[in-house]
Amino acid sequence: MDKVGIPRGIFYYYYGDIWKSFFDYLKIPYIISPSTNKEIMLLGTKYSNDEMCLALKTYLGHVSYLEDKCDYILVPRIDNFGLDNQTCTNFLSAYDIVQNTFNIKTLNYNIDLEKHETLKRGLIKIGKILNKKHSELVKAYKYAMKKYKEKRESEIMLNFNKLNSSKVKILLISHPYNTYDDLIGKDIIKYLEKNDVEIIFSDKLDENLTNKLSERISKDLYFKYSKDNIGALELTKGKINGVIFLSAFPCGPDSLVNELAMRKINLPYINLVLDDNSSFTGTETRLESFVDMLKGDIHE
Repeated sequence: MDKVGIPRGIFYYYYGDIWKSFFDYLKIPYIISPSTNKEIMLLGTKYSNDEMCLALKTYLGHVSYLEDKCDYILVPRIDNFGLDNQTCTNFLSAYDIVQNTFNIKTLNYNIDLEKHETLKRGLIKIGKILNKKHSELVKAYKYAMKKYKEKRESEIMLNFNKLNSSKVKILLISHPYNTYDDLIGKDIIKYLEKNDVEIIFSDKLDENLTNKLSERISKDLYFKYSKDNIGALELTKGKINGVIFLSAFPCGPDSLVNELAMRKINLPYINLVLDDNSSFTGTETRLESFVDMLKGDIHE
């Protein structure tokens, strides 16, 4: 049976749980690339150019790692979630870049709600390519979404409840493919937790609320994931002590949206922009100063 390769980057951090449950239900074998490491980073750099952000570079590294280990690589294309909820060019172009760079078959589907192209239709499409029956695919989709929603609701509840903590509370505004990547966000999370900081993750809040609340900061935004992120500032208002903006250089949407948010909030913050040459030593120094300042403010 054909084996599907799943790159552990960008899309994985939004849809990985759904894909795994979907393939598990259908008993379709798959392989997930390992956590990002120096080897994968170097592979990605080999196939990238200076205009690509760090997240896309690492994504290409994950694809390269899988190239000779599977029959297909799953690379979706995500255009929009409605007219006012667009995605950045990475979500649009990754499929074409992979298709034109690597010598492997891809499994692809499109999410474009303006054209009624949904996740359900996309998964059923790739399931049929893998010779599964329509009735099986509908059941697999329902199973995967049920598991995803249960996990998602639990994560949101646990994350939101952290706002009641007596510890220093920092809102980490970042896309999940940066936050949870081993070479980008993992050491930051470990440092904050080691220093007794309660981290509120912007991606683990109810995006229906944060997306709408982003209008209080700007009514003109149209990047969905950026709206979800900065809406978290409004949802947690009055309950956090500081904010960390974390992004991958040179992310276009973040460079605009995070700067906008920084000018409008009345909270201590730091802006961390990381690239493939970044060292955690410098980041750690900035985090140490920031956390010490916040703890000092609380004890005054």
